[in-house]
Amino acid sequence: MIRLDKEIWVRADVPDDKEKRKQLVVSGLETGIDTFIVRPGDEDFAEMGKMTLRIMDDGQLDGGYELVELRTPADQDRAMSMAGIKEGVILDSRDWTIIPLENMIAKFRGSGTRIMSCANDVEEAKLYLQTMEKGVDGVVICTENPNSIRMFADMISASRPVEISAVEVVSLKNIEMGDRVCVDTVSMMVPGEGMLIGSQASCLFLIQSESEDNGYVAARPFRVNAGAVHAYILAPEGKTRYLGELKAGEPVVLVDRNGNTRITSVGRCKVEVRPFILLTATDVTNNYTTVLQNAETVKVVTPEGAVSVTALKPGDKVLARLEAGGRHFGMKIDETIREI
Repeated sequence: MIRLDKEIWVRADVPDDKEKRKQLVVSGLETGIDTFIVRPGDEDFAEMGKMTLRIMDDGQLDGGYELVELRTPADQDRAMSMAGIKEGVILDSRDWTIIPLENMIAKFRGSGTRIMSCANDVEEAKLYLQTMEKGVDGVVICTENPNSIRMFADMISASRPVEISAVEVVSLKNIEMGDRVCVDTVSMMVPGEGMLIGSQASCLFLIQSESEDNGYVAARPFRVNAGAVHAYILAPEGKTRYLGELKAGEPVVLVDRNGNTRITSVGRCKVEVRPFILLTATDVTNNYTTVLQNAETVKVVTPEGAVSVTALKPGDKVLARLEAGGRHFGMKIDETIREI
C-alpha cells in the first residue's frame, strides 16, 4: 500500500541544454507535478504555469533543502548529520540498496527534517515510498526523458485529496434482493475511512469500512460492504469502475472523511444475494442514489461520525463526492448525461 501524503518533484536541472530542461518541466506540469528543481537562470520557466521552482546551486536548494549524492558510507554519515538541522535532504544514488535507505528513514523520522529520494522510474518510487512501511517523505523524479515522467500519472492523480460535501437524505426505501459486493482489501482501514460508491458518477457516497464492532459481529477493517453490482466506485486516476467488475489484485482508492486518499489493492470481492435499501439524497439542486445492503453493519459517513444505513432518516446529512459531467468507460467527459 502506498501512502499518498507524499511529495513528488521533478529534477529538471540535469541536462545542459535549456530547451531539454524546459521539456522536463512541461512534461511534469502536464502530469500534474508542480515542484521542479532547476538551474539558476531557469526562473523564466515559471511563466509556463503555476509551479514551485527550487533553484539548485552547488547541491543547495531553495527552502533549506540539500542534495546529497550517496557513493560511500561517508556520504551516508554526512546526510545523517543533517537530521534536525536541514528543512529537507534529497538523497541521490545510482546503486541504491534498501539497508542504507532504511538507516536514513529511521534516523530522520521524528527529526523535523524531511527526507526525499531520487527515483528513475515508477517502480523505484513505489519501493522508496513503502520502505519501512512509512517510506520517504517524497520522491524526486530523475530522468532526462520527458515521456518517462508521464509514467507517473497514476501515482500523481491518486495522491490528490478529493473534495467531500454533505448531502441531505431524502428517503430510504426497501427494494428487491440483489447481488451485493463486499470489497475485501489488503489494508486495514479506520473509522471514518472507506470507499466512494454511488449509482451516479456525479455523486459518490462515502461508505465506511467495517472498522467498528457492533456487539454481534467482529470488526473487519479490511472490508467495505460497498453495495450493488451496478454501482460505481472511485478508482485511481479519478476514474470509476463498476463494483461488479472488480477483481483481486486491482487497485482501489480509500478515502477518509477529510477527503484524504490512499491506494490499496483488492484481496477479493464477495458477491452474495442480499436485501437492499435504496438511499436517495440531495444537494438541493439534484437527487442522487445508491443501493446498499439492508444491514446494521453497513455505515455511511456523516459530518459527526458514521451511521448505520438502517438508522438513517430523512433530513440526516451524509458525506459524498460531487462532480459535474459524465463518464465514458469510467473516464470523466464533459457531456450532459442523466443517470436516473
